[in-house]
Amino acid sequence: MSEQRDAFVQKLKAKIDEWNAEIDRLNAKAEQVEAEAKMEYLQQVEEIKKHRDDALQKMEKLQEAGEGAWEDMKSGVEMAVDSMIQAVKSARERFR
Repeated sequence: MSEQRDAFVQKLKAKIDEWNAEIDRLNAKAEQVEAEAKMEYLQQVEEIKKHRDDALQKMEKLQEAGEGAWEDMKSGVEMAVDSMIQAVKSARERFR
């Protein structure tokens, strides 16, 4: 069971690294646009950061959870991941 949890956490860490790279890309784009558009970029980046931080918190709790509890927590983490994926997808579509 611990191996499954460790694999899940590693997969989540890789996703978080991808999100951090996406945040960096959006911040770089924000620096290249006019003031009004820049505010939209920065607001979108803040939204993504909130989702990322939520996923990080859930991941940390998952790592600390006992063998039986982590399976119960997994669905909450997966929902946070889905929410983050949607936020990143929305940002990409909005700022093409």
